[in-house]
Amino acid sequence: MAFFLRRPFAVSSALRQIPKSTNTARFIHNSPLKPSQAKPTSPISSSIFAKSRQTFQNAFRRTYMQPSYGAAQGGNLTQRLVYGAAIVGGTILATNMIFNREGREDGGMPHYERSYLNDTFLHTGLGIGIIGIAARALHTNGFSYRMMAMNPWAVVGLGLVASIGTMYGTFYTSPDNYVMKYGLWTAFNVTQAALLSPLMFMHPALLARAGLYTVGMMGSIAFVGATAKQEKYLYLGGPLLAGVTIVALSGFAPMVLPATATRALMWSEKIWLYGGLAVFGGFTLYDVQKVLHHARMAERGLVRRDVVNESVSLELDFINIFVRMVQILAMQRNNRK
Repeated sequence: MAFFLRRPFAVSSALRQIPKSTNTARFIHNSPLKPSQAKPTSPISSSIFAKSRQTFQNAFRRTYMQPSYGAAQGGNLTQRLVYGAAIVGGTILATNMIFNREGREDGGMPHYERSYLNDTFLHTGLGIGIIGIAARALHTNGFSYRMMAMNPWAVVGLGLVASIGTMYGTFYTSPDNYVMKYGLWTAFNVTQAALLSPLMFMHPALLARAGLYTVGMMGSIAFVGATAKQEKYLYLGGPLLAGVTIVALSGFAPMVLPATATRALMWSEKIWLYGGLAVFGGFTLYDVQKVLHHARMAERGLVRRDVVNESVSLELDFINIFVRMVQILAMQRNNRK
């Protein structure tokens, strides 16, 4: 159930708020967005695109002041890259100094653990790449529009069934069955891409920044987990499970609370965003130490070496942190306007 609760619920919340007509959208401060002007191939497709884009930008961000994200970005690209690299590097150093003052006592990471961890990170990167490419392809082919036009509860139900089914199919397939193992793993990644494809309505610059910050956050936390004492953070499993339950319930709040419950919605949003960042940052730390623990067990022959299963947990951590980074950056952009 831990993996079930670690699903990104923001997309389902967005789908829940698709208007039935032009006057039924419910927002606290309903500031209409101006959809970007694209060259339509037909009036019908243009109308669908504009309506879907506006609906998603309004609903997904879950903010209370919702102007559109401008396409024009000031500043120098090189300067932004330098700032981004400084943020990532500073985060790694600060996190290591605060949480990892005492390093490993066994003289460093053994070769087998290092190899196991590197293979896990490689599969995690490949999985995230598959999700990004597949999400872009699905969005380009119009899947995002069709999914948002469907019944939101049907989307959530089918999405969870497909996601959980392919995930547990991957877990319980033996590593010796190479073709089926990687087939189910690929199907799991494509399922995540389908659920996250509406993110492509957001501006590419915002998505790129969110991705950079997510990599920086997860990279710094993973560095701490890899260099800390053995099993130092494995005790976090229970508290993190309780925390993710609270975050998941806050993600469902906009689907059940009325729009007039302003204070409750604001608090649920804060728990969803910032509490979720803390919880899934902790899951990253826990998962990295769990990978190293499994590596030691695999070296002794107690468990099978299976880096594909290990990568699924880190992919879910990345997805949940990335979704929240997108929301936070969109809110900051709105507040500056």
